[in-house]
Formats: sequence, C-alpha cells, structure tokens
Amino acid sequence: MNIVEWLTGRFSRRGKAIALYKRGMAKARKKNHAGAIDDYTIAIDMPETPADVRAMTLYNRAIVYVTSGDPAKGVADLNAILAMSDMLINVKCMARQKLARIAARPADPNRRRYSA
Repeated sequence: MNIVEWLTGRFSRRGKAIALYKRGMAKARKKNHAGAIDDYTIAIDMPETPADVRAMTLYNRAIVYVTSGDPAKGVADLNAILAMSDMLINVKCMARQKLARIAARPADPNRRRYSA
C-alpha cells in the first residue's frame, strides 16, 4: 500500500469509523470501559459509518457494557444488531449467541461483575 492509499483510507468515512473502533478495542483491553464506550458510541453515532462497522462496534460496546455491569444496555445493543436489515449473518449469529449466554446467567443481585 502506498502513502496515497493509506491517507485516503485513513480519512474516509470507513477509515474514521474503524480508527474509533480500534481505539475503543484498545481501551477495552486496558479495562478503560468508559473510554471504550465513548469511542464506540462516537463511531456508532457518526451518520456515515458503514453498516458492517456499526454492527461490529455495537457488538463490542455490548460486551463492554455487560463486562462493566450494565447488561441491560448490552442487550439493547445486541438487539439493535438483530434489527439491522443489511447486516452480515455472522454478526447476527454472534449477537444471538451472546444474548443466549446473558439470558442463561442466574440473576444474582450481589454479583457486580459480568463476564463476557
């Protein structure tokens, strides 16, 4: 890839959304859940974010929500993926599997942390 292709990709709509997605992933790996959620939310809310990137960002934000103790928001993101009409089958399949795992967990009011 030459420099012109790299710059064009970096400043394209897809490139901006993917950069935020990757930055969110890096923050999530460092347990910076609030920072990851912020980056994911910006990428999701950008009107020009491609549908496939939006779906993967929703999926990752759902995992962070569940991990940080807010499974209701995680479920909402997973359901948003399932409602998308133009989505890849594998992303919807992953969302269904995650919803099933969340639903199978016993409700424990003393449990503060959910594992994704």
